[in-house]
Amino acid sequence: MNIKEQATQMDGVVSQGAIVDAVKQFFANDATTSDYNGLATSNKQQMVEKMEGFAGAIEQVNGITHHHTLVDGNVSASEFTFDFNMKDGSKIYWHEIIRRIWNADGKVIQEEYFNAQ
Repeated sequence: MNIKEQATQMDGVVSQGAIVDAVKQFFANDATTSDYNGLATSNKQQMVEKMEGFAGAIEQVNGITHHHTLVDGNVSASEFTFDFNMKDGSKIYWHEIIRRIWNADGKVIQEEYFNAQ
């Protein structure tokens, strides 16, 4: 499986704002996640639920910018800026690095988020 192609495809889906679809399409069932706020998921279904809740709280997408992706073996690192207005009146502006570990089948088995600011 070509991890660079998989990472490029996944980043394209995320760039379009289809974050739930990205998880459904590219995550292995036993994938884990963690972020810089200490939130973690232990399988694909938990991550789908987390992303559905997050996506449902977005009022307006002001921009999703994919800056770069690096791939080394079965690890990728993608840099994004996310700019959202939320339904509760708050604003989210994240500049983050998303590190993914991929399995031999081309599915994400571990994803971790780092604040790039």
